[in-house]
Amino acid sequence: MIKSFTITNHLGETVTLDIRSPEQSGFLVLNMDGLSPSKANINVSEITGGDGSVYNSARVNSRNIVFSLRFIEKPTIEDTRQSSYRYFPIKKRVRIVVETDNRICETYGYIEDNSIPIFSKEEGATISVICTDPYFYNVVLQHTIFSSNEAMFSFPFSNESLSENLIIFTAISTGTIKTIVYSGDAEVGAVFHIHAVDVASNVSIRNAGTDEEILIDSAKLEALTGDDIIAGDDIYISTVVGDKYARLIRGGVTYNIINTLGLYPDWFSLVKGDNIFTYDADSGLDNLYFEVTNKVAYEGI
Repeated sequence: MIKSFTITNHLGETVTLDIRSPEQSGFLVLNMDGLSPSKANINVSEITGGDGSVYNSARVNSRNIVFSLRFIEKPTIEDTRQSSYRYFPIKKRVRIVVETDNRICETYGYIEDNSIPIFSKEEGATISVICTDPYFYNVVLQHTIFSSNEAMFSFPFSNESLSENLIIFTAISTGTIKTIVYSGDAEVGAVFHIHAVDVASNVSIRNAGTDEEILIDSAKLEALTGDDIIAGDDIYISTVVGDKYARLIRGGVTYNIINTLGLYPDWFSLVKGDNIFTYDADSGLDNLYFEVTNKVAYEGI
């Protein structure tokens, strides 16, 4: 069941349309279209001299969300009407957060229309929002950390020495393989973060399920930045469609290192279920800490 819609305008101002308590916002939600999966375009080619067609490609269209609202006095109908201009400004970008019983997800869109019949008996608005991205995303990002802290003691304990530190409280485990369990409906890219505590060379990331690989060529990296991977380096590689990049942050300076990945790097996508990733290096593997961050995409509410 849908509980509420939270709208944030381009100025960061927020209003929550609570389904059960419309008097709090002044907006009673009568209906809402565009929350189900968007329509897909299937491209096919007709078979010459034969029956049927051949599949070529498919794409999902942008999403059109339409609010049907009725105004409630807050403190007057006129005040509520004018606040709709504030929170649903024409041609501006807004953030829409939808809360249901088991999901809190978001999308962004542009206000196409805010139609208000002012001289009607029960005044309200029909608001159309065009969302260029057809998916909803969980408001909480998914993080997968390959290294972890391993507990090394339990109470009661005793050091047994007055001169040596014999007890190890925790140890950092740097695993090089991890399964990312993805629960979304649509494939998504991810941001791969590598942090170096010391030198390393020729670092590679591989999707064990598809055998796709991204390799950071040390020779190209050294030619570009003057050095191979060194202590303190942070490397970020994004495989998100429309926002792909490879960056090195060293000493507060950001380098574009996408050319070190070769001409045709494999831009990984996460699919529903288990996604097994591993990373390796010619040297300095134990000096690397690895983390993957991704959104969780839903086709509809």
